[in-house]
Amino acid sequence: MVTLILMSMLSAGKPDTGVAPIVLKAEPLPFTPKEFYVASVVDERARRKTMAHIIPAPTPGIPTSTTAVPVDLQGGGFKSVQNFISKGLRRNESLRPVVIRLKECQVTEAPAEKGRVEGRAVVAMVFELQSDGETIPLTEYKGGIKYNRPASQLDAVEPALRQSLTGALSFFNTWIEKEAKSNPRLAKSIKVFFNDYEAASAADTVFYSPVRPLNWDDFVGSPSKPSKYAAAIFPSFSYEGRTEVVDGILHLYLDMKVYMLQSSSWVRPGSKDGYSLNHEQKHFDLAKLVAERFKQKITPDILTVADYNSIIQYHYIESFREMNQLQEQYDAETQHGLNQAAQEKWNKKIAEELNKL
Repeated sequence: MVTLILMSMLSAGKPDTGVAPIVLKAEPLPFTPKEFYVASVVDERARRKTMAHIIPAPTPGIPTSTTAVPVDLQGGGFKSVQNFISKGLRRNESLRPVVIRLKECQVTEAPAEKGRVEGRAVVAMVFELQSDGETIPLTEYKGGIKYNRPASQLDAVEPALRQSLTGALSFFNTWIEKEAKSNPRLAKSIKVFFNDYEAASAADTVFYSPVRPLNWDDFVGSPSKPSKYAAAIFPSFSYEGRTEVVDGILHLYLDMKVYMLQSSSWVRPGSKDGYSLNHEQKHFDLAKLVAERFKQKITPDILTVADYNSIIQYHYIESFREMNQLQEQYDAETQHGLNQAAQEKWNKKIAEELNKL
């Protein structure tokens, strides 16, 4: 007896809207993607309960309703959209995996003149590329269709929603076909090209060149504090990069700059001999050596299209630390050039390493 009463109360608490669930037709779309496949669809709609608010068809003997009632898709709104996309677009996993974030998918209706109904289907999607475990934002879409139907005919609702979804997917297919060969975010692989910057020295800067060794005229600074050493050099290295996409491949061009700052490098009067200059030249050579090691680290195998810049910066910082440690070790073992035997060992070691690289 208690069960019967409870069932009756539940039934009474769920009013009949007078509109059947919308059956979204899932069929192949009028295009075949050549650049992507849909890896997943994510529901990020603000309103998820129903996908439509429809004005019911008039019933004989009952006043015509002018209030839209909530109606969902048959089988569930989001599941129906997922099914529509999976059946409409062939899944070719040799193409780029794309994630679709469904931001809005809604049909709304309002009364119009002369017993008609105005409706609007709106679809909003965000498209992202799945790459190396990350997602890369690509583009967004928001659009839809307006329609005007007789109040007694509800069959215009489903085509409007279907065409709106098709329009969103067609937009993205056109976008990615246009961008595939030139957009860095869509590159399928990376090639790295290094260039050693050997331009004429700029103000206060001498760039490393194997055919232009240092001379004492490059040392124009003064010690910032009293020093017991004969000379000091300020060598370093950096890189500048640019990219372009060639036939879907990201070409990464890195200009390597190994240099010394003249105003930070100095020599004491009376210390300008060849032996001391060789010691400072080897500091410069060590900077070049580390720069060459850095170049060997930066290969396509360690880079990703999604995050190549951060990866390069990480290895640059690590190489910069290596350079500083190597410079300190060199000075410690040669006693800043005073230990001639150790200096000779370092001369030979640096020359052999540079020749290998």
